[in-house]
Amino acid sequence: MEGDVVCIAEGALVVARLLRSRYPMRSALISEDKWPRLGALGGALVADPAPVYLVPFDVMYRVTGFPIHRGVLASATRLVQPRPDALWSQASCLAVLEGINDHENLGSIFRSAAALGVDGVLLDPTCCDPLYRRSIRVSMGEVFGVPFTRLAPWPEAIAYVRAAGFTVIALSPHPGTTSITSLERPTRTAILLGAEGPGLTSEALAAADQRARIPMAPSVDSLGVASAAAIAFHHLGSRADTAR
Repeated sequence: MEGDVVCIAEGALVVARLLRSRYPMRSALISEDKWPRLGALGGALVADPAPVYLVPFDVMYRVTGFPIHRGVLASATRLVQPRPDALWSQASCLAVLEGINDHENLGSIFRSAAALGVDGVLLDPTCCDPLYRRSIRVSMGEVFGVPFTRLAPWPEAIAYVRAAGFTVIALSPHPGTTSITSLERPTRTAILLGAEGPGLTSEALAAADQRARIPMAPSVDSLGVASAAAIAFHHLGSRADTAR
């Protein structure tokens, strides 16, 4: 939960990403049969000051209460979320999320953000916790590398993003909306995304500078929000030019 002090990283790749981040590891729990196969990660765990516990697989299951098929777990201390203005002060592209309450979707959005040049993520008060175990796992640990914070009051605070010099582009599937492929990337871009199903609220849409849609077959109503986010980040993210 977001009020907790601790978050959990699961799997070798995710724990390796944790160790490269600013989040301090508190401890690691590794199954004995997995340890000899960790390679460079094993060396990084030994070098970290946090304790590492090697246990049989069945002990891992009893300690955690769920099957750890990857055999690698680590706990980390959550960082204090930055002020929104501190997050966007050096950013050229932001993701602004409204009502994203599915942990897997949120994790996928963070993974795409890291890959495609999004410098930070702003979450409305109703979005789920990016540091929930499932979100971390689906993001492949990239949530540890992409700065994020809450944006409130909502949606009034979208005006603060615009005042900071960002062009807020709301993603909407409505047919009359401008195609994202015809947009020129602004100097500073904030990509506004809503939950699957309801999409963005009318208030959030009204707060945006522009609306954009992803062109698709007319028989398809919309894409899932994680897929739509990846496409939008590819077109509008700060690495969009080098990715093409």
